[in-house]
Parts: sequence; structure tokens; C-alpha cells
Amino acid sequence: MTDVDLDELPDGLIVAGPDGRVEYVNGFVRQLARAKGDEMLGMHLADALPFDDLNGHSWLDCVDPYGGLATRTRISEQSWWSPRGSEYLITARLVREKPLGPVVRLVVSVRNARIRNQRDRERSDLIATVAHELRSPLTGIKGFVSTLLTKWDRFSDEQKQFMLATVDADADRLTRLITELLDAARIDSGRLTLRRGPVQLDELASRVVDSVFVASGWDGEVEVTGDVPVVWGDADRITQVLTNLVENAVRHGKGLRALLVRPEVHDGETGVRVLVRDSGPGIPEESRMRIFSRFWRSGPGAGTGLGMYIVRGIVDQHGGHIDVEDAPGGGAEISFWLPVAEPVELHD
Repeated sequence: MTDVDLDELPDGLIVAGPDGRVEYVNGFVRQLARAKGDEMLGMHLADALPFDDLNGHSWLDCVDPYGGLATRTRISEQSWWSPRGSEYLITARLVREKPLGPVVRLVVSVRNARIRNQRDRERSDLIATVAHELRSPLTGIKGFVSTLLTKWDRFSDEQKQFMLATVDADADRLTRLITELLDAARIDSGRLTLRRGPVQLDELASRVVDSVFVASGWDGEVEVTGDVPVVWGDADRITQVLTNLVENAVRHGKGLRALLVRPEVHDGETGVRVLVRDSGPGIPEESRMRIFSRFWRSGPGAGTGLGMYIVRGIVDQHGGHIDVEDAPGGGAEISFWLPVAEPVELHD
């Protein structure tokens, strides 16, 4: 057993013999117990692990590692509290020389529960945010449908049409939210798949701009510099990225000022950069990385807060990167770079 290697473990490790006496502790446990040197060696586990469930029931008495079923080889991880009131996660391995034989060695792992508690809080916040976002359109749908079902004859055709149009819009909003949640979940789990093919980014950017401004119109054009190479990526996903950036410029940046596409070499690799500039006040430097966080929203009219998180996930999946800077002449400039990533077989 090498003390140096085990002392470097981020978790506590205690090894006890068949009599429940400590044979080894690593640095984490010594620090936790405020012990010096080897003073814990030979100590009984009841004293070395004075953890309880806040009701006076000790870990050793509750799990009874040396008793109970002779088929046990592991004690599941559970929360226990130290005498100083800190929560720890404790699990153990029961070593037997032969099946159903007595326990000859007990290996106990002790882990601080702070990180798990933080993740639990993040999960709870996520659930609360999702529930709030789902409730809003569902409330509108339920309210109008119930009203129409019970009081259909009291409304004019125009009123009915307005209510049904509102229900339709809320249903679309709900569909978009669910789609964004699924995309965010795929990014979190690394399961976002791409259907790669040749993509001409300057042409794709023009189609996105035409689509976004089909109703209101925009007198600008996509500015193309140089000979833009074809990149190999998922056209639908890249369209999703461009649409999100352009719509954000319109909603939150007081209008799209310019959209530029140009070839660019990054770290020796050929690619294409797309720059979206708005007419707003810009994005403070301290918030530029936070805008890519899940459910980060700012200002009136903000959406679910998943759009930019998904944008970065899609760009990362393509092997590219995204940047936020001040635009020349004012406003914000959000740009992303994608490598050409041409398949090797095309050269064979």
C-alpha cells in the first residue's frame, strides 16, 4: 500500500481489519479527524468514524458491516453527519476470503457531500424553471379551451377566431420549449448528433435573413468577403444557430446592423467565420460568458434562456468556437467560426 498515492485521493479512505481496528487512513481522513501521524492506527471504527444520522444512530451500528447477511460485499452510499455537523457520503466494500465467509477487511470511502448538494440544488432550480416555462402556455391553452367549451354560443366568430389563434400560438410556444429542452438535454449528455453534408454558409446566411425578415423587411444584405469555402456540417443545425443569433439581434440588440461571412484560418485550419452585429448597447464584458449558460435571460421579452446555450453546443459539436465582442461603431458582435472539416474519403 503506497501512502503517497492514496494520500492524493480527493476522498477519504479507511481500511479496517477483521476486528474492526483501523489499519490504514489516508490524508483526507487524518485532516477530517484532526489527527497527527499514525495516531488513528489501531483505533476502533466506532471512534474513527463517529458519523450518525442526526438521530443518535451511528454509521457502524446501522450498517453492521461485520454482521448481517454473509452475501454482502458492498454497503451502498448514504449521507451521514460528522460530530461538527457536516454532511458526508459514506460507502464501503466488504472483503471476504471466500463466498459467505467472514469479513477480513473493510474498505470505507468518505466523501464530502457539498458538491452533490450543489448539483441537487441546480437540478431543483432546473425543474422549477422548466415547470414555470411550461405552465405559462399551458395555462393560456387550458383557459381559452375551457371557455370555448362552456360558452361557445356567447362569442362572435371574431372572438372565437382570436381565442383559437391564441391557443395555436401558445401550442407553438410549448412545442419550441420542448424542442429546446430536448436539444439542451442532448448537449448535456453528449448525444447531439449531426447529419453532415456540404454547407455554403454565405448562401445559408442569406436564406436565414430572408426568412427572419420576410414580414418586416430589412434593407441590408449579407456581406461576403473573399471566396467562402464549403464547410461540412449539419445544415439544419447551422440554420438553427444563425436564426437564433439574428433573432436575438432583432429582439434584444435593437435591430440587425450587419451580417458578415468570410473565410478565416484559425490555428492553421481553414474555416469560415460568420459575424452578427446589432444596434444595441452591447454586452458587458462580465456577462459575455454567462449568456451561454442554461436559462440565462436578460431584459424584457427574454425567451427560455436556452437559445445561446444550444447555439454554443451546436458550434462546439462542429469543432468550432463562438465569440462575443464589441462591434465596430457600437453594439454587440457575436461571431462563430466553423472548420471546413472536409471528409477524408473525398481526397481518396
